[in-house]
Amino acid sequence: MIGIHFCVLVMEQKGSGTSREQWRSIAFIVSLILLWSRASAQIRYSIAEETEEGTVVGNIAKDLGLEMNELKERGCRIVEGSTESESFFHVNQNDGILYVDRLIDREKVCHRSSVCLINLKTVLENPLEIHYVTIEVVDVNDHSPSFSGKQSHIEISESALPGLRLQLQAAYDPDVGQLSVQEYKLSSNDHFRLEVKDRGKDGKMPILVLLKTLDREKKKSHKLLLTAIDGGKPSKSGTVELFVDVLDVNDNMPLFTDDSYSVLLEENAPIGTTVINVNATDLDEGSNGEIIYSLGNNVNNRIRELFRVDPNTGDIIVQDLIDFELEESYEIDIQASDKASAPFRTDKSVLVKIVDLNDNTPQIEVTSFSRSIPEDARLGTTVALISVRDKDSGLNGKVICSFNEDVPFTLSPSTQDNMYSIVTKSSLDREKQAIYDVTIVAKDSGVPSLSSEKSITIIISDVNDNSPEFSASPYTYYVMENNSPGTSLFSVRASDRDEGDNSRILYYILRDGKENTKLNLFNLNINSENGDIMALKSFDFETLKTFQFHVVASDSGTPSLSSNVTVNVFILDQNDNAPVILYPVSSNGSAEGVEEIPRNVNAGHLVTKVRAYDADIGYNGWLLFSLQEVTDHSLFGLDRYTGQIRTLRSFTETDEAQHKLLILVKDNGNVSLSATATVIVKLVEPKEAFAASDVKSSAKADEDNNVTFYLMITLGSVSALFLISIIVLIAMQCSKSTDYTSKYLQETNYDGTLCHSIQYRSGDKRYMLVGPRMSIGSTIVPGSHANTLVLPDRRRTSEEVSK
Repeated sequence: MIGIHFCVLVMEQKGSGTSREQWRSIAFIVSLILLWSRASAQIRYSIAEETEEGTVVGNIAKDLGLEMNELKERGCRIVEGSTESESFFHVNQNDGILYVDRLIDREKVCHRSSVCLINLKTVLENPLEIHYVTIEVVDVNDHSPSFSGKQSHIEISESALPGLRLQLQAAYDPDVGQLSVQEYKLSSNDHFRLEVKDRGKDGKMPILVLLKTLDREKKKSHKLLLTAIDGGKPSKSGTVELFVDVLDVNDNMPLFTDDSYSVLLEENAPIGTTVINVNATDLDEGSNGEIIYSLGNNVNNRIRELFRVDPNTGDIIVQDLIDFELEESYEIDIQASDKASAPFRTDKSVLVKIVDLNDNTPQIEVTSFSRSIPEDARLGTTVALISVRDKDSGLNGKVICSFNEDVPFTLSPSTQDNMYSIVTKSSLDREKQAIYDVTIVAKDSGVPSLSSEKSITIIISDVNDNSPEFSASPYTYYVMENNSPGTSLFSVRASDRDEGDNSRILYYILRDGKENTKLNLFNLNINSENGDIMALKSFDFETLKTFQFHVVASDSGTPSLSSNVTVNVFILDQNDNAPVILYPVSSNGSAEGVEEIPRNVNAGHLVTKVRAYDADIGYNGWLLFSLQEVTDHSLFGLDRYTGQIRTLRSFTETDEAQHKLLILVKDNGNVSLSATATVIVKLVEPKEAFAASDVKSSAKADEDNNVTFYLMITLGSVSALFLISIIVLIAMQCSKSTDYTSKYLQETNYDGTLCHSIQYRSGDKRYMLVGPRMSIGSTIVPGSHANTLVLPDRRRTSEEVSK
């Protein structure tokens, strides 16, 4: 068609004498139109349904104006519109012919649609072109009209008047248009005729019309043949047999066999239980004499939920739970009706009385409840009020309540029925038990008896009836001297079995005057919240070795309760004092002295003795002597522990007259401290030595007197301090049990060196702060900085042997 229009256009243009430029423009426009028409060409074919496989539908290449080899080169492929039609057609790429792949059933593909179209897309690639192919499937008369059944029964009363119209069932034909049902025919008879009503797209509908009155006594049934014919050539048809049954006229009422009906029914009867059977009869024949039973029109919905009536037998049947507590009796109206087209009905009442069973458990309800009760509540205090009810009647509804366990409460019945109060029957103690899960058991008097339980939680509230308790009493702590000021040294802890503010504890130090001097000396403070104790100044073992104070723990209850504890503090020594040379000491205060000895002395002669003092104790005060410098090592020897300088051999003429000895004195601390002394030894002739010894003896006597004086003061101070410590410790240990006693024994050993050792007992162990001489078999306590020993307990050993 496009080609024809183009030719006409060319002819018209030639006739009008168009210029060459105009011809070129026209040719360009026409080429565009042709290109567009090729890219969107549409082809339409038509085939009949159920065409055999391999049937040629059309030549796509020819209709599109394509060469045969062009299909294959450009990759021609068919894209069908739905998955159901994917295998209906295929195209041969060699010749461009479209073939049928399989049989097409129009009724399946398009159902009852008047026009059945299958749309395909022909896709050519390189360049891309899409052409639409529409294939119309033409219907053929391949189906006959059919009815739903071979026979159909119709009932008409003998009293029906002529002109009665009855719509019959229409025939069905899957074909469409003229090939579907076009007319109906009825077999010849005297009583009926057939009308056909055209309902448009729904087809034609047959209607049976009564021509004259029927007489059941002459003929009970009429047989007719209904035929449906379609519009095909040749036409096809289907038939159905119509049986018209003449119904008898209903002229008798149904009658019940009994005048009244009454029955007893236990509640909770199983579903399906037959309550009673009612029976009625009808003198008519056939359906006019057949009885069906039903519930009366005035029966309420509740009865309809509980009971049903078997329409054939007249049995009244339970179909839901029967509960005496909801209703004690039911009056059920039963209706007996015959099966006539205009049925007669008769009503009868049935009385059903429900028998009570013990089927309800008692119900416990807490009407008033004090969830929390103070532990100091008086006996008889009401905790809760409960009510108990049972839906059953008589003994089945009589309830008795009790507790299922021993609790400090009792159930007291009130004057009102089924009311109880829970009251306290014994004293309460929150610290022993803070929560009571009380279970109340309610039991009825039915047979068998039913019971239920109700649990309530009673919380005992706290009263401030417990004082704080310290974790230890007394506390004993060992603290190293020279502690950092302001840091926590130790802590005391107290607990209170109460709760809340009653258990919130505040700490403070009791300052009673006696200990104020020592406490103020170190500015001892305590954290009121956690009991941590700190000193704002450092401890000095040489000044104070032990002290005692009291801490008070007070709760925050009203009124507040408190308790106190004694804290014993022992200061442990650190090596913070260097040795002090007591002899030799020169007039200018330096540790230097001159000793003159005769040249003729023998080996082992005592030249002099270096004396030193260390304020520390134990290992820290244990002094050791050593020769650092000496002019002749073969002449003099130094005792490591006593500081005595003795000759090792006799002097000879070749020995020098003067010798210088440098002595190092150091303690035994972890970080050792030391001091040095210089002794100059002069060798003199025996006569000079004798004269000098007289002069020196008097000078040395004065010097010894001074040294002795200093030593006495030092020993007296140390002894006094230790004596005070021993008295305090003895007093503390005496306040404890006999197994926790302490003994103190002061042993002062001064042999050129001031060293101290303290032995004491704590429980089943003996301790000793050691000096230079230690007992064999003693061990060092870990963490004591090597100045405390654990001694074997010989007393315990002897006791064990005696056992």
